[in-house]
Amino acid sequence: MSTALHQNPTRVRVALVTGAAQGIGRAIALRLAGDGLDVGVADLPAKLAALNGLVEEIEALGRKAHPIAADVSKEAEVQAMVDATVSALGRLDVMVANAGVASRTNPVTIMDVDIASWEKIWDVNIRGVVFCYKHAARQMVKQGDGGRIIGASSICGLRGFARTGGYCISKAAVRSLTQTTALELREHRITVNAYAPGVIETDMAVRKDHDDIHDPASAVKKFLKVAEFRTGQPADVAAVVSFLAAEDAHFVTGQTVGVDDGIHLS
Repeated sequence: MSTALHQNPTRVRVALVTGAAQGIGRAIALRLAGDGLDVGVADLPAKLAALNGLVEEIEALGRKAHPIAADVSKEAEVQAMVDATVSALGRLDVMVANAGVASRTNPVTIMDVDIASWEKIWDVNIRGVVFCYKHAARQMVKQGDGGRIIGASSICGLRGFARTGGYCISKAAVRSLTQTTALELREHRITVNAYAPGVIETDMAVRKDHDDIHDPASAVKKFLKVAEFRTGQPADVAAVVSFLAAEDAHFVTGQTVGVDDGIHLS
């Protein structure tokens, strides 16, 4: 039996994107809307105004959108987020677990780590992705016609960088979770993949310890010792997600796709 989605050609597919108020998440939501999907857009309550603005942009593209305030580190809120998407837009075909955080403090080695600071990263980057995968999978299995689950890893999940242990651990966990979940859900025709951005020009690239606040992406590349590589744009990541979310990607699962100008070669 083909693993392609058995879609009703008259039915609009529905996506849910977390961390959608800005940066990569915003670009993904707009790209999927441009691809013809209706989109639930989720982020923290403090970013609801930005979500409402994004909804207006998506509606201007001729698609439906629904804003959802949610903290992905809290399972009950993730369950409610999925339920709200289904209630407002009818179903869930594509989950993009994009929300993530990085350390805003000076990077340290393992000898000086404060584990509490790492746990704050893990709450969003690991727990949040687990909850999104779990509740999206339950909804898609219930619907019975396949789906796409896509998570946010990083080049830091593909190779280690000194003094970024907490973040690297979290993104490596997403890669491993993506592989195991892909094997568990393949019988349901649900593909599970992740994207691993390199240095992308977003607000997350700004860190307190970077000297050049006017060119934060260059500062990140200098810190990671990858200055010779290009800086990507959120749209570059969104293009990869667009493919992974498409019906044509039915034969791709369990993969973490680098979007990094070749910083990491697999």
